Amino acid sequence: MIRSMTGYGSAKGEAAGLSLSVELKSVNNRYLDVSVKLPRTLMFAEEPVRAAVARHISRGKVDVFISADASASDSFEVRINDALLRGYIAALDEARDRFGLVDDRSLMNLCRLPDVLSTERRELDADELTSGLLDILERALDGYDAMREREGEKLRDDVLSRLAEIERLTGIVEERAPQTVQEYRARLEQKLRETLEGMQADDARILTECAIFADRIAVDEETVRLRSHISQLRSMASGESPIGRKMDFLIQELNRESNTIGSKCQNAEIARVVVDLKAEIEKIREQIQNVE
Repeated sequence: MIRSMTGYGSAKGEAAGLSLSVELKSVNNRYLDVSVKLPRTLMFAEEPVRAAVARHISRGKVDVFISADASASDSFEVRINDALLRGYIAALDEARDRFGLVDDRSLMNLCRLPDVLSTERRELDADELTSGLLDILERALDGYDAMREREGEKLRDDVLSRLAEIERLTGIVEERAPQTVQEYRARLEQKLRETLEGMQADDARILTECAIFADRIAVDEETVRLRSHISQLRSMASGESPIGRKMDFLIQELNRESNTIGSKCQNAEIARVVVDLKAEIEKIREQIQNVE
């Protein structure tokens, strides 16, 4: 299955009392380049995240964004400063007795006094948090892979249709090439007759010239290799990823064979076919730049 290097995935969940959000997106790249952006409190999870991404992706520029919301109540602990509160109560009792004040204090009033209550962030369990984060990341990667496979199907269909066209054009070259030799022989005989002014042309010399010409413009080897490369590309398109680099290599070979045919051909029709052939090859090359 062809996979695109372009994709997006996201997932949310909770781990160790934190609400976590994971997003990842990727674009084309020759090699695997993973960038992980996460809060400082989660820096210990960076390498496990990279390793998880690398298990799914062989190449591409991948950006992973991880955010954490620590506003959940179980992420903090509220503490009472017992000594300070006793001091406040003793001072209030003394003020009441000394100045004859009405004692209207309440629990809420006491809690509003400076530093009576304090909050502390609960210490995070790194192992538990990493495990939970990786579970969420896997769900994001599943969605990401599904999107890449959908894009890959479109790429595969386009590549296969263009390979069929290249195969058709190759057939035209194979059919037209022998006719070029026959046309050359006819032109050669005509020129000899005109040059010799009615004298009998040397059949052996004509055959020799035609044989030399036929050998010079023969494209049988090139068309056989073209068909071989087309067959290999079709097999790859129906196989498993990653295949982008292999396909890129074969596209270079297709282009090389078509260039050779173009340089050998002595026929305007074949030259036009080669132009169309190279155009289709270039379109495939552009498409597979996005294949993993």
